[in-house]
Amino acid sequence: MTRPTSSKLFLALDATWPPLRFVNLPPWTLREGAGGGQRVSAATAAADLCKDDITAAEVGMRDLQQHPLFMLRPGDDALDEWLKARNYDIVDPVAIYLMPLKDRPHDVPDTTIKSTWPASAVVRALWEKGGIGPARVAVMDRVRNTKTVLVAKGATQCLGAAFVAKSDDIAMLHALEVAPDSQRRGIGTCLMHAAAQWANQAGAEWLALMVTRANSPANALYRTLGMCDVGQYHYRRAPQAK
Repeated sequence: MTRPTSSKLFLALDATWPPLRFVNLPPWTLREGAGGGQRVSAATAAADLCKDDITAAEVGMRDLQQHPLFMLRPGDDALDEWLKARNYDIVDPVAIYLMPLKDRPHDVPDTTIKSTWPASAVVRALWEKGGIGPARVAVMDRVRNTKTVLVAKGATQCLGAAFVAKSDDIAMLHALEVAPDSQRRGIGTCLMHAAAQWANQAGAEWLALMVTRANSPANALYRTLGMCDVGQYHYRRAPQAK
């Protein structure tokens, strides 16, 4: 089984965590994020470019009422240097994790985890406490592909939740959140097992996710579960006006 390329993983990211709209401005792809965070608001280089092309992207993003922000993916080294020379700040290095689903056990040890759509008010409240507010929930609502919310329920409360969506043979996990008083109880692990089970039943061959390098507990969890760190990206953000 051939591992997905970086390009395919980024296509899956766009499909499972989409912006309000894409703006084609060759050689750029701009994203109108509608407040949904950096992943849905950053510009990416769609073809060969020169440093003079940056100005057009900056104008395009400001026309969208967005502060200029670029996603630097593998192969974007020249762009990274040009933005650095313009005093763009480096923001949030992100790790890409991937796990093959073939031959992995798919029994979920915690049977209180349920697959549902749409997200309930209780789940949305849990997400909002963790910084995943209505604009990010709107991102999930926009996904056209097969998708689900996995919910870990206790006797009287929602213990945790995660969003998973499928693009081609990749299932990508987003918005994994565990209630503060339920942390360090294995809820995150159970949600990950449930995500693998759901992905396998949906016909995916891979489970992927992207997480900031600074989130040490999450990175440790994913490595413990056997996920492989297969790449990274980061953002460059324009200096704030004085």
